[in-house]
Amino acid sequence: MSEKTENNVRLGIIGLGAQGGMYAGLLADGRIPGMSLGAITDNDPAKKELATQKHAGVPFYDDYIAMLDSGEVDAVVTTVPHFLHPEMTITAIGKGIHTLTEKPAGVYTKQVEEMNDFAAAHPETTFAIMFNQRTNPVYTDLKALIESGELGALRHTSWIITTWWRPQGYYDQSAWRATWGGEGGGVLVNQAPHQLDLWQWLCGTPKKVFAKLAFGFQRDIATEDEVNAVVDFGEGATGHFMTSTNDIIGTDRLEMLFDKGKVVVDASKKVTITRLSEDERSLSDKMTMQDVAKLFRGEMDPSDVYTVEEKEYESVWGQQHIDVLTNFAAHVNDGTPLIADGTEGINGVRLASGMQLSAWTGREIDLVDYPAEEYLAELNKRIKDEGKFPARS
Repeated sequence: MSEKTENNVRLGIIGLGAQGGMYAGLLADGRIPGMSLGAITDNDPAKKELATQKHAGVPFYDDYIAMLDSGEVDAVVTTVPHFLHPEMTITAIGKGIHTLTEKPAGVYTKQVEEMNDFAAAHPETTFAIMFNQRTNPVYTDLKALIESGELGALRHTSWIITTWWRPQGYYDQSAWRATWGGEGGGVLVNQAPHQLDLWQWLCGTPKKVFAKLAFGFQRDIATEDEVNAVVDFGEGATGHFMTSTNDIIGTDRLEMLFDKGKVVVDASKKVTITRLSEDERSLSDKMTMQDVAKLFRGEMDPSDVYTVEEKEYESVWGQQHIDVLTNFAAHVNDGTPLIADGTEGINGVRLASGMQLSAWTGREIDLVDYPAEEYLAELNKRIKDEGKFPARS
């Protein structure tokens, strides 16, 4: 029997797959301060044997509701297929169990809005989301720089993230993978949610999106394996997002142009920050064409116009999940502010589904007055055509 003690959050793992197994291992090894492994649940009988071998003595349930009612857990993490995140989160919070949901928050905004509304009605219960990339020093440093106002207002941003190469065998592993009814999409709901979250976290929430998606372009799947999208942040700022799973070489490059400088991030580790001596419009107004010629011929000291700072960051892969779990435990124990409140997950879901809806309809999608019912209807058409999964409501 796992007993609750002060500053010990007993975490229940819902789904002992790759992610759930990693979390269970971290907890079993004592790597999460203020948190212990309370119980495990999975409806696959083979997982019970695995749990018994790796985590002897930890209670195992084949029904997650039974685990929630067992008294063995104070909190849960939902490492299950995307469609189930809202349903399980609502059930857990309704029973007073703190919940850390995996990304994405869901597949369509209607179910995520219901989850957020339910969580808001139970503020005494912690609701967080696993946006572990928000702990990466590359992006936390950039967040601080942007919020300082030093670079001014955003003008344009572009993120090319194609380091998600997946062979056909990856999709053939499971009948639900890259299906509309089983997963709810392709690269946008599986591989790219972290970048969609970071992009909005750094640059602001887009107001509109227009997208071209390729469905089953280079893989034998129903869902998107390549995405090109243009977004409107409002006040003249725009952005481009490109991702795919068919580039074996891959690129990870984020650019953000501001009134007083530019940031380029390569491979999520090398950061180049160019700071202008004045905002670009002022330089444009004051520099003569002779000055411009001297600058580009190398006859002017460039520091009169801009300075360049380069930073190289070490990989923190693996530590990020530990940081989020530790933060989640600290919030439950003493109210430490969350790295990512669960309600923020809807932003990425709305953007991803907005890209899909834009591609399906051929029009720009308003993300502020978002057509949630239209998206769900279009999604259900595709689920029906697959003939493998039930419609969603």
